Amino acid sequence: MDLSKIQVKVRQAVVEAGAEILAIYSKPHRFEIREKEDSSPLTEADLAANRLLVRHLREMTPGIPILSEESAQAPWSERKHWSECWVVDPLDGTKEFLKRNDEFTVNVALVRDHRPVLGVVYAPALQRWYYATRHEGAWRQDGGKTPARIQVNAPPTDRPWHVVGSRSHNTPEVDAFVERLGDAEIVAMGSSLKLCLVADGTADIYPRLGPTSEWDTCAAQAVVEEAGGQVLNAETGEPLTYNARESILNPHFIVCGKPDPAWFG
Repeated sequence: MDLSKIQVKVRQAVVEAGAEILAIYSKPHRFEIREKEDSSPLTEADLAANRLLVRHLREMTPGIPILSEESAQAPWSERKHWSECWVVDPLDGTKEFLKRNDEFTVNVALVRDHRPVLGVVYAPALQRWYYATRHEGAWRQDGGKTPARIQVNAPPTDRPWHVVGSRSHNTPEVDAFVERLGDAEIVAMGSSLKLCLVADGTADIYPRLGPTSEWDTCAAQAVVEEAGGQVLNAETGEPLTYNARESILNPHFIVCGKPDPAWFG
């Protein structure tokens, strides 16, 4: 399977999903909102985008299973035998969607042997793309502009750290981590765009010391890694893996260019 050709098809599907989301986002009246078991919001936009993406991925790669936030999850007894799978978040940043601040994304990643090898992150309201394929670099595209290859920053030595902070999920642990960095400036952002800001050099580091799920990070991790960065378990310092255990919750993690051993454990 040619990953470059697959990426093009994934981006086409993601554009359609983004259009579905924006059609609902632009409604003058309130759209339908439900509450999931974990008390997080679920909108008709999440469901519409999920239906479209699942249909396209099944047509594109009928033999590859799909792990999506808004679909019924296969049991671990089945998932543990998957050597590859799609990991999908049809609308990441639902809280940002509801706040109408435009910082929400569509995320699609292909995982092989528990690591992302292809990732597409699309912010439809911002008309901003991030995408990457293993060994082919990471790219950012804004609107109709020419795509630009992106790269993470080296650790700063003559300026403050630029630290990505969550719009909706800050924790005391993150505040303590930032304080240990010393001179630091916070760059606030929602959804998987937080990881992508490290990938494109807008920020230097993103400590996420709170709960996330695999579909929140998988596509953006592909982008970060192809941009020369890392998404590392905050305890072990090892890269995050996918569909490697029964729980789909991520450990706490740190996104950066060059890690400092003192950050981990």
